[in-house]
Amino acid sequence: MSKKKEKKAGKRMNKKELVKAILDLFHLKQGAELSLKQLFEQLRLNTHPLKMLAMDILDELLDDGYLCEVEKHRYKLNNRGIEMTGTFQRKSNGKNSFIPDGGGEPIFIAERNSAHAMAGDRVRIAFYAKRHGRMAEGEVIEILERANDTFVGTLEVARSYAFLVTENRTLANDIFIPKENLKGGKNGDKAVVKIVEWPDKAKNPKGIVIDILGKAGENTTEMHAILAEYGLPYIYPKQVEQAADRIPTEIPQEEIARREDFRGITTFTIDPRDAKDFDDALSIRRLDSGLWEVGVHIADVTYYVREGSLIDREAEKRATSVYLVDRTIPMLPERLCNFLCSLRPDEEKLAYSVIFEMNDKAEVKKSRVVHTVIRSDRRFTYEEAQERLESGQGDYVEELQQLDKLAKQLRDQRFKAGAINFDRYEVKFEIDEKGKPLSVYFKVSKDANKLVEEFMLLANRTVAEKIGRVPKGKKAKVFPYRIHDLPDPEKLDNLAQFIARFGYKLRTSGKKEEVSKSINNLLDEIQGRKEENLIETVSIRAMQKARYSVHNIGHYGLAFDYYTHFTSPIRRYPDMMVHRLLTKYLDEGGHTVTEKKYEALCEHSSMMEQLAASAERSSVKYKQVEFMTEHLGQVYKGVISGVTEWGLYVELNENKCEGMIPMRDLDDDYYEFDEKNYCLRGRRTRRTYSLGDELTIKVAKANLERKQLDFALADETDLPEAK
Repeated sequence: MSKKKEKKAGKRMNKKELVKAILDLFHLKQGAELSLKQLFEQLRLNTHPLKMLAMDILDELLDDGYLCEVEKHRYKLNNRGIEMTGTFQRKSNGKNSFIPDGGGEPIFIAERNSAHAMAGDRVRIAFYAKRHGRMAEGEVIEILERANDTFVGTLEVARSYAFLVTENRTLANDIFIPKENLKGGKNGDKAVVKIVEWPDKAKNPKGIVIDILGKAGENTTEMHAILAEYGLPYIYPKQVEQAADRIPTEIPQEEIARREDFRGITTFTIDPRDAKDFDDALSIRRLDSGLWEVGVHIADVTYYVREGSLIDREAEKRATSVYLVDRTIPMLPERLCNFLCSLRPDEEKLAYSVIFEMNDKAEVKKSRVVHTVIRSDRRFTYEEAQERLESGQGDYVEELQQLDKLAKQLRDQRFKAGAINFDRYEVKFEIDEKGKPLSVYFKVSKDANKLVEEFMLLANRTVAEKIGRVPKGKKAKVFPYRIHDLPDPEKLDNLAQFIARFGYKLRTSGKKEEVSKSINNLLDEIQGRKEENLIETVSIRAMQKARYSVHNIGHYGLAFDYYTHFTSPIRRYPDMMVHRLLTKYLDEGGHTVTEKKYEALCEHSSMMEQLAASAERSSVKYKQVEFMTEHLGQVYKGVISGVTEWGLYVELNENKCEGMIPMRDLDDDYYEFDEKNYCLRGRRTRRTYSLGDELTIKVAKANLERKQLDFALADETDLPEAK
């Protein structure tokens, strides 16, 4: 570069640009001391004004404690020697952050200081002195553990190389793939790519194709892409299926002889219409004592799946079945799920059962947990069972009605004890054979669903009490519990402030029964109101998440001191753990197991449950966007379900699809985000858009790649069409 050009370049540098250039230089020369002369030379500051500006900036950085002066006019970065470990969070706009272990304020990590760390990586950072009026800043000095090195996206293939364009907005740059690492992938294919290297000076990470999912836009491709995005399996290993195929169908007579025989007692299953894995059945009969004997019979999966076997190791890894909109990705091979373990009608099946003796008030007088052999008389769908409860007609109607009576009393007992009544609907789709959504409907929990739910809750609670409730002075044996902590007080206060806008009150302190009673009163009050779904959603967010742990703290939401998961071993690994430990402790009188091992299994199961729930939500979102592509330009009524600095989220009343009105489209005023009051407020007109407000919108765009709907405020001319 000529001196003339250097001067020209120098003159064009403003203060903001020079601050960045100085900071970049110090970060590049990590730990080095730089003299004024070196600084001027390396940044080519060859004009007097630029040198003076640089000296002013250096003085400011010294005042902020961001730099330190080693000796007269010799400077270096002041990282105060503080090193921290925690989690890196990547943003595609370069505003990355670091969350310290044990919590605390996020620390800003500029892209130049990220060492190419990925979202969720465990890292060590050097923490720099905080500049005046700026956020805390640090630099990644070591990547301790990679959270994820595989990404899902669409291939863009050129002649000798390709790029994976990711949908995951936490990766700023596309992944470069040499032609020889394409694995046959073609332009427009969805693929799973593993990052193998990210050279220091390279803008793009380098990757290899692990799997080709299929053509973008095809239903199975997109469902597999959702699973791959969350690191969930989308195919079942052949060798595990083959191991299941080798399990004998016949139950040995000596095994039947060892068990309590319930084959002659009225027993049936009640499940969704499309279910194939029936893992629970109910039996009922009147005893000579006048009490009711109710049996909760659960598929005895661990009879077939031995601990440590190939099938068990795969189930442990998966930890749960995943239920997407149009398919189930099972935890166990299909032969076990739908055939060997499934409590199908008119077939002898092995079960692990909780047998209750109850009076007419649903008070449990006696209970036992036993291995049984059963034969289901009937497979009911929820709709069939509900129709019998409502009409009083049909087979097994008396048994169903009696179970319903007992279940309603059990439910009343729970709510009196302080259980919280979140009665949510589920969004469901009617889809064609290609997976295309034809209509949206809501699955509401009716008496038949609640009947099954109450007896499952009772069985889970009883099993947990059998192990957890021990005489004073005795130590309970290690056991996986399903725990649910008290709500976060700050979140409860925020909820109380939020609902006050709608005229509701909430008790946020006092005994836990009083707080839960107040939450239930709120949930009753909002029934049928336009803000019902919104307030329920915000209330659920105020609650802690239930999880698995060997350290029992009770279940706040259910108001149970002891609770576990026993009733779904076909689809949840913790239930299999519970079955095995029950057998060990109750049948064999075995010693307690290792706490550390089982707590690690509980943590893994909780994490996999969260991933499965995220994938399920993602598949619903995808189908909602796909459904709305057929309704572009149409007008709907909705409710503001979220307020952010970048726009308004609106949930449609008719089908619960959610989309966003971008801030840029609210062009009648300059709107400011009021975080405390959940609203946007116009600076000139003072018009507000608040959480829960009703709006009429038009469907503007549907982006399937991003699973995103864009709405626009409807014009007056559109209003008569609104649904």
